[in-house]
Amino acid sequence: MAAILYYVHDPMCSWCWGYQPAFARLKAKLPETIEVRSVLGGLAPDSDQPMPEEMQQMLQLTWKRIEGQLGTTFNHDFWATCRPRRSTYPACRAVLAAECQGQGDAMTAALQKAYYLRAMNPSDTETHCLLAGELNLDTDRFARDLASPAVQALLEDNLAFTAALGVSGFPSLVLEINGQRWPIAVAYRNELTTLNDIQDKMNWANTKEKFSRLFFRS
Repeated sequence: MAAILYYVHDPMCSWCWGYQPAFARLKAKLPETIEVRSVLGGLAPDSDQPMPEEMQQMLQLTWKRIEGQLGTTFNHDFWATCRPRRSTYPACRAVLAAECQGQGDAMTAALQKAYYLRAMNPSDTETHCLLAGELNLDTDRFARDLASPAVQALLEDNLAFTAALGVSGFPSLVLEINGQRWPIAVAYRNELTTLNDIQDKMNWANTKEKFSRLFFRS
């Protein structure tokens, strides 16, 4: 039975960064019948305003909490060397501009490492273009796409789809089978918890499909 697992995330979501090891293990264990699709949720809309001091302090505490709970590495120099902005839409557009060249997931990973390990500002166009070069993308095309109405429309489509999935927090997982969708448990430590939840939903959908076939035959 074919299915789609939607991974709803934001490249500037620190919990998404913390989830990466477990998510990588999960994807390696998923059956081939399940297609994984990434969806950008967009934590915060466009703004050139600096991140409020209270939010900076809250996020610094969040980073330390994730470090303590998951062992995730963060470069805390970011808060001293960068001028943080709240908006995550520019980073989301960078992912979509890279996806135009088939490298959306690679850009997500590059942005996360730039933000959390290299203390680079993930909201800056200069960062996006530098990372595009490091990924060996066509940087001229990337820069055009980054500012294009087409990429903005793709972002709006992602945001609308996130809303349709009923997702409000990141990271989130939603499984779709034959048009029906279920939220899936996000387990940061043990991917088997998530895998078992997916298998339960697959089994239920399979049983329902068999029952429907028997019912309509009779």
